[in-house]
Amino acid sequence: MAVDKAQSWTYAEHIVGEADLMTQARLHAAELGIEALSAATGRFLTALAARGGVKNIAEIGTGTGLSALYLLAASADSVLTSIDVDSEAQNFARENLSAARIRPGRYRLINGRSADMLPRLASRSYDLVLVDADPAEAAGDVAEALRMLRPGGTLVLAHALNSDRVADPARRDEATVALRNLGQELIEAEDLVSSLIPLGDGVLMSVKL
Repeated sequence: MAVDKAQSWTYAEHIVGEADLMTQARLHAAELGIEALSAATGRFLTALAARGGVKNIAEIGTGTGLSALYLLAASADSVLTSIDVDSEAQNFARENLSAARIRPGRYRLINGRSADMLPRLASRSYDLVLVDADPAEAAGDVAEALRMLRPGGTLVLAHALNSDRVADPARRDEATVALRNLGQELIEAEDLVSSLIPLGDGVLMSVKL
């Protein structure tokens, strides 16, 4: 019997459900025109953050706090450093994190360009880094994220399929080509173990050896 991949994908995306606080953050993102992670992608982030030894987490692309809620839901001991150039979105993120009763000491929201802020963060000090920002800046963000990760740490590149453009060879716009090349480089890197997962808008996960 033939397998309906679209049906399976839809099932995987909707089986997890989503808490009201996450839905509120998603609505705030829609108000600002920010493309939010899918609920299934968010749950995947929670699963990654729940692994033993994951305490220090960094995020490039705070948005309205949706991914932060998922990342911090895994453990009461984890701490998050999150960077975003959009101060209005970060104000929503603060509101949503406060509504979730997450202690302010568990997160640090930095307003600024990732290219300016990431070099200030310590090398080999983070267990998990999420890159969810401008595709045009993804290569630079990923390079900094890999520097920041400890050996055994995990990089997550969100929106790795760029609204299904990356998988279409006819798409040759600059952002899509850059993401396509970046994904290939991560897959082929000898100091990483990487996998491209067709979850949400695509998740590329790399473990630093």
